[in-house]
Amino acid sequence: MQAIIFLFMILVVLAVVFVAKGFKIIQQSETMVIERLGRYDRTLSSGVNMIWPVVDRPRTIEWKYVKSDVAGRPIIRRETLSRIDLRETVYDFPRQNVITRDNVAIEINALLYFQITDPKRAIYEVANLPDAIEKLTQTTLRNIIGELDLDHTLSSRDTINNKLRAILDEAADKWGVKVNRVELQDIIPPADVKGAMEKQMRAERDRRAAILEAEGAKQSSILQAEGVQQSEINRAEGFKRAMILKAEGEAEARIKVAQGEAESVRLITQAIQASGGNPASYLIALKYIEALRDMVSGKDNKVVYLPYEATALLGSVGAIKDIFPKIPG
Repeated sequence: MQAIIFLFMILVVLAVVFVAKGFKIIQQSETMVIERLGRYDRTLSSGVNMIWPVVDRPRTIEWKYVKSDVAGRPIIRRETLSRIDLRETVYDFPRQNVITRDNVAIEINALLYFQITDPKRAIYEVANLPDAIEKLTQTTLRNIIGELDLDHTLSSRDTINNKLRAILDEAADKWGVKVNRVELQDIIPPADVKGAMEKQMRAERDRRAAILEAEGAKQSSILQAEGVQQSEINRAEGFKRAMILKAEGEAEARIKVAQGEAESVRLITQAIQASGGNPASYLIALKYIEALRDMVSGKDNKVVYLPYEATALLGSVGAIKDIFPKIPG
């Protein structure tokens, strides 16, 4: 009886162990590849799954993690996993030396974002998936940088990223991996090249500053010249306008004077004609007297003289005397 109880207990323990070994809980975004007697059987989905402990066993995969210690030095840790993570994985590649087309050795480190889309191919198509992706990335990056000059390499990160991602995605598709993105973190040239680049950059900035200063001085001179020119034009326009207005005023004054003289002559002529006199003799005598007055009215004239036609002058005066008494009051 005791033997039967002991055997029953052994069977119960074996059943519990069997169930515990065959009972698999797969987390969300994880999977597990199951082999039955050394051959691929199925891929477990998330949730509760059952396997035969002795017949079925999970197929492991080699995985590599890159961590950093306290000093910031990268530490590579390798693990053997039975569960495959289906989420996007970020892999930080250590710095590597590459040579550009113009024979400049630079250091580049990159970030790779990839995701396992087919766990079966990720296990059976490649022996070590992380190492394969790393080596593929390194060789592809060397090939791409080898076709570019240093200046082009420094200014074409997006082009390099897109080209590298396309090549890696096409090559890694056979392994059941989707390469979503590649980012170049640092591109570090040698110290002497970096110093030369800084000098070149400083010289370029000085050149641009000199050009801007010269352009500013040129623009200032142009504006000053335009200001002087506009000022002279305005002054000339003002002078021209003033002269025109003066000439117009003088012309108008002369017209008014002439009109007044004409009216005066008309009235005198009418008066003389009315008295029976000769208006022409009167006007000539009047002009003669005015001319004589102008000749002797100078400030420095000290000598009083009679003109050569004094008798004509006296005759004119007499004619005027003879005319006015006859003018009716």
